[in-house]
This record gives sequence, C-alpha cells and structure tokens, in this order.
Amino acid sequence: MRHRVAGRQLSRTSEHRLALRRNLAVSLFEHETISTTIRKAKEVKGFAEKLITLAKKGTLAARRQAIAMLGDHDIFKEEDGQPVKKGTIIGKLFSELGPRFLERKGGYTRIIHLAKRRLGDNGEVVLFQLVGSEHIEKKPKGEKGKHSKTKKEQPVKTAAAAQ
Repeated sequence: MRHRVAGRQLSRTSEHRLALRRNLAVSLFEHETISTTIRKAKEVKGFAEKLITLAKKGTLAARRQAIAMLGDHDIFKEEDGQPVKKGTIIGKLFSELGPRFLERKGGYTRIIHLAKRRLGDNGEVVLFQLVGSEHIEKKPKGEKGKHSKTKKEQPVKTAAAAQ
C-alpha cells in the first residue's frame, strides 16, 4: 500500500529521484529555461519554488538550508575554449533570483507545453522556465514604438527605386 507516500516515482530509486530533482533545479537556476518531460517538470516545480522562497529571505540560515537541500554547485562558462568559473548556484540564487522575485508572492516558474514529442519514447516535452527570464529590451525615450499614434513616415524614394 502507498498510504501517505507523496510524489512521483518516475521509475527511479529514492536516491536517484533526489539527485534528479537537485540536478534539474541546478540547471533551471543556471540557465533559467530548460527542456524536460512534463512529469519531471511537475516534480521539480515545488522544490524549485521552495528554494526561491528561501532566497527571498536572504538570511544566513536560509542560505545554509538551501545549500543542504541543493548543494553548492559551481557555474562554468566557456571562454577561449577553456571553462572559467563564474560563481555558484547558491550565489546566483541569493544575489540575482531572490531579489528579482521579492515583490512576487509565488508562482516563480512556468511550464510551457511544446508540440513536439521526444524521440525514442514519445514523451511529452515542455519548457520549464523561471517567470521573467525573457529579456525585454526597453527603447530609449526618444524612439517611438511601432504602434505610435503619430503620422507614419513615408518611405523615401531613391533614384534607383524610381527606375
């Protein structure tokens, strides 16, 4: 019987499930968008949101608790063909992601269903991402947007275009 046994088994042992959850959360915090199956994304969602809530607190006790839950993995970027250490996951979580979500009360992640299926086992593939990870570039005040209410500019005719 499975009374009071929460969570998905995902056809893995308990140690493998824990490692999978930690690795997916680390990848999510590092890249802010990952592609995975729907079942794995739903399993990791609550874990990742609890870690972001800890990061919003920002205390030393919260940082230690996050290290105990997640581990402190390094972030490497490749420069000139060599991997260079750029920081740690806990550092990024507490310095970038925690302050980003201070005003938000919950729902830090989203799951976007993709139309394609995974080759091999036809598993549902989704994008699992942090809310606000899309980078919106703001235009300077002098530029007008595409839908401005002013008169549209007419294309300038050149001598080559007139012929």
